[in-house]
Amino acid sequence: MNDEEKKMELRTLRYFLAVARDENMTRAAESLHVTQPTLSKAIKSLEEELGQKLFIRKAFSIKLTDEGFLLRNRAEDLVSMADKIEEEFLSLDDITGGDLYLGLAESYQISFLAKEINSFKQLYPDLRYHITSGDTSQVAEKLDKGLLDFVVLAEIPDTSKYESLLFPETDTWGVVMPADLPLAEKAAISVDDLVGLPLFCSEQGWNNDISRWAKDRMDELQLEGSFGLVYNASLFAKEHLGYLLSFDKLVDTSPGSGMVFRPLTPKLETNLYLVWKKYQILSPIAERFLKQIKKSFGQK
Repeated sequence: MNDEEKKMELRTLRYFLAVARDENMTRAAESLHVTQPTLSKAIKSLEEELGQKLFIRKAFSIKLTDEGFLLRNRAEDLVSMADKIEEEFLSLDDITGGDLYLGLAESYQISFLAKEINSFKQLYPDLRYHITSGDTSQVAEKLDKGLLDFVVLAEIPDTSKYESLLFPETDTWGVVMPADLPLAEKAAISVDDLVGLPLFCSEQGWNNDISRWAKDRMDELQLEGSFGLVYNASLFAKEHLGYLLSFDKLVDTSPGSGMVFRPLTPKLETNLYLVWKKYQILSPIAERFLKQIKKSFGQK
C-alpha cells in the first residue's frame, strides 16, 4: 500500500464515529448503508494506520479504548469542520440562505439576537441556524476550532484573538430565592447577607464576577454547588437547598412563581459581547448577518 492510500480519509473517520456511537458493528453498517465486512475492514485499516487498538470487542458490543476516546474527540471536530466547509462553499452562490453557527451564553439579552435572526430570516428564507450553549471556555474552544461563526460571551473578549460587538444593555446580578425566606424581605443583598449561606452559581460567574464584587471577602462566601444551566440551579434553590447568584430575568420570579430576585449591593453588572475570530473569513451568510447586527446595535 502506497503512502497516498495510507492517508486517513474523512469517510473512514465517519465510519469510526458511527461504530463509536452505536457500539455495534452491524447497526453502524446499517446506518452507513455499507456491508459489515466493508466497515470492519475500514476500522481494522484505521487501527493499523494509527498503530493503536481503538475498540475492545465484546460478545454483543464493542467499546472504545482510551486511544479510541482520544480519536473520537479529534474526529468529531474534523468531520464537523469538513461539513461546515462543504456547506459554506455550497452557499457561496446561494443568495437566499446558508448556515449560521452560534454559541450562546445565558442572558435575557439573547432575545436581541433572536429578534435579529427572525428579521434576517425574512430576507434570507433558506437561513439555517445552529445553536450551541455553554460557558466561555466551551463555546470559545469551538470558535477557535472554526466550528462556530459567532459566540456570545459574558466577559471581556481577548482583543488579540477576537473582534466583538457590545450588546445594547447590561445584565444585573442578584440572588434568586424562595419568596418565603427572611432574606427575600430585603430590597438588595450585600456580602454581609450572604456570609454563611449555601450559594449556587456558575463556575465562570463565581470566579469572575462574584469575586470582583466580593473582593477581599470572597473567602467568606460558600459555594454549595456550581451549575452550567441556571434553570437547573433554580430548581435546587426552589427546594431551599441554597441561594442562586444569577443574572436577572433568567428565572421566573413573577408573582405566583414562589421565587424572587433581589439585586446585589453594591450593584454588579456584566456586559455581553458578540464575538468572532480576528482575521476570520466568514461565509457569505455570516458576513451579511454581521452587517445587520452592526447596524442594529449602532456599531460600525
